[in-house]
Amino acid sequence: MLASDIILKLTLAVLLGGMVGVERELRSKSAGFRTLILVCLASTLFTIFSQTLGIHTSPDRIAANIVVGIGFMGAGVIFRGDNNKVNGITTAASMWMVAALGVGIGSGYYLLSAISCMVVIVVLYLFTFLEIPLDRLNQVRDYKIVYAYEEYNQHKYEALIKKYHLKIKSRTLRKTGNIITGSWLVQGTERNHHNFIECILKDAAVNDFAF
Repeated sequence: MLASDIILKLTLAVLLGGMVGVERELRSKSAGFRTLILVCLASTLFTIFSQTLGIHTSPDRIAANIVVGIGFMGAGVIFRGDNNKVNGITTAASMWMVAALGVGIGSGYYLLSAISCMVVIVVLYLFTFLEIPLDRLNQVRDYKIVYAYEEYNQHKYEALIKKYHLKIKSRTLRKTGNIITGSWLVQGTERNHHNFIECILKDAAVNDFAF
């Protein structure tokens, strides 16, 4: 392989990996500008090495293991937040995609890699605006309500949740003395959540309310 070809591949890896990395960096994600450049650069190098070292055996062996290695790295950026929401999946997918771009560049598919990078940028930048209306239509919230035990109001709050067209995904109730602590993981629209919260805030029987 000519030195000029190698330089071209490495330069393109830095450019394409950097373009995806800028978007992640602007959103302050755990894998940002430098990380994604290094992932793309490493994938390109591994692919070049596999073509050189495995020319008489299996040239795709090293490149195939890139997928496994990126899987371990991607798992490191995925975590569960305080609201039980899983975070980091998009960043992990971005790392996987950047590695694929590196393999494509190392294999000589320059145009395909460049077009794929543009598609990734469109998805990460433009499709973000679709998340706002979708989030309003489908929000999952964790409610904690503390109230004094009375037989008549034992199922009052679950009834209110259903009244406001919210779906209960899980529930936990705990009684300490005469105090009931209830936790509900609830799914529904932003407006229905807002109406339910306003109702609970006005309820004098509620001692503590976390939402």
